[in-house]
Amino acid sequence: MKTRKLVTSAVLIALATILSLVKLFELPFGGTVTVASMVPIIYISYEYGLKWGLFSAFVNSILQLICGIGTGIVSRMFLPGDEQMLLWQALSICFLDYILAYFVIGFGGIFKGKFKSQTGEIVLGTVFACALRWVAHLISGYIFYGAWAEWFFTDVTGLYGVGFMKGFCDWVMAHFSGQGLAFLYSAVYNAGYMIPETIISAILAPVIFRFLHKTK
Repeated sequence: MKTRKLVTSAVLIALATILSLVKLFELPFGGTVTVASMVPIIYISYEYGLKWGLFSAFVNSILQLICGIGTGIVSRMFLPGDEQMLLWQALSICFLDYILAYFVIGFGGIFKGKFKSQTGEIVLGTVFACALRWVAHLISGYIFYGAWAEWFFTDVTGLYGVGFMKGFCDWVMAHFSGQGLAFLYSAVYNAGYMIPETIISAILAPVIFRFLHKTK
């Protein structure tokens, strides 16, 4: 049983890594929508318990960080150039946007046995894990990228350039400034990819779970 659990988890972590590279779309300053790349980790948590799920999620977070280095997203923060940051800032972003953000996916199985409907437990756990990941990205964006807030809500290359969002952007600029504007910017920007990711994952999770149970 231990061997099967280890092998199954390794395969699912590999599957999660592969799915994370299949990007449906990507925002200009980071953040992608994938084909339910978090669901294999949520399945591990649901099937084998939170401790094993969190351990698997941590392994997955390391792999995501390595992929980020490989694609240049992470390495640019450390190398000389316009995107280079202070070492503590770059390390903090790596921790928040990769290690912590992908580690909390391991909480996806937290609702197992809490409801009569297994599908409900799976969907709720998926939404909960996605919400925790969004919070991690929100904190990172608020602390390290808040300076982009005014541009985001006023420039045509930002959210203001999306026709139906101009009224919302004008309202934001009239009512928020400083730290409040930075917080709202991070919340909205990260929701821009996490909401579609959550919807896709919540819809596909029950289907993927049933398939994995049959193949197991």
